[in-house]
Parts: sequence; structure tokens; C-alpha cells
Amino acid sequence: MRLTDYTDYSLRTLMYLGMNRDRLVTIQDIADSYNISKSHLMKVVHQLGLAGLVETIRGRSGGLRLKKEPQDINIGDVVRGTEPDFTMVECFDRSHNNCILAPSCELQGVLRQATAAYLQVLHGVTLADLLRNSGSLGQLAKIEIYPRKKVEAA
Repeated sequence: MRLTDYTDYSLRTLMYLGMNRDRLVTIQDIADSYNISKSHLMKVVHQLGLAGLVETIRGRSGGLRLKKEPQDINIGDVVRGTEPDFTMVECFDRSHNNCILAPSCELQGVLRQATAAYLQVLHGVTLADLLRNSGSLGQLAKIEIYPRKKVEAA
């Protein structure tokens, strides 16, 4: 199974924002870091905002930030929300199935199980899990990381 570029950019955007919790980030920052299209990222960020994952602040000193805590962002939910479908083979879509083997083929069931297992693994992962190596990730992407400052108890 292959994820679309849209899903890939969505996940990388969330990771970038997760590595920069104490500052507003611009779409240009993310585009430059990952060497991807700013126009594509604008669409991605808009949808992440509609999904309640990213907050956008308009204006001259505006930018983006996570709207939820990383441990509250489920990667399986993000992937399900950004992928158009999980139709691995023609017979998954009954309205467009022209496969003559479909009535007796065992492959369909096996691929449905594989897809379910794939999604189950993703549903067990949060953005916080993906950020465990944020220092190394930041170095690879040349991101100056601004982690969330811990507030000391008084």
C-alpha cells in the first residue's frame, strides 16, 4: 500500500509543527525544510485546520501551530482522513468490479485483512510517538527545533 503525497505532506506538516511547539511556523518554513511545494502545503494545512489539528493565526506575525497535543493526534485517524480510499484491488469497489474471479477469489479477503491490519497498526500510533527522535529528525531536515517549554510547579 502506498500513501498519497497529500497524506505524506500532512504527516510531515504535523511532525514539523510538533517539533516547534513554542513558536508559530509558516507554510514557507515547512516547504523550505522539506523541499516541497508551498501551494500543495496550503491545501494540506487548510484541511488539517478543518480537521481540528492545526490552528492558523492570520496577520503579519501569524503562522501555524498544533491545535491538539501530539499525544492526542492519532496517526491512523490522520491517514484515514487524508487518503481518498483504501481500494487495493478492483474487486474492493463493487460498483467498478469487472474481475471475473471475484465470486470465488480468496485474494480479496486476504487483502481486506492486510488493509485492516495496516490501519490497526497506524491507529496504535500518535504524533507523540513519531516525535520521539525529534532531535535527529530536526537535524536531518535542518529544522531549528523549538520544543514546548516545561512549566515548573510553584
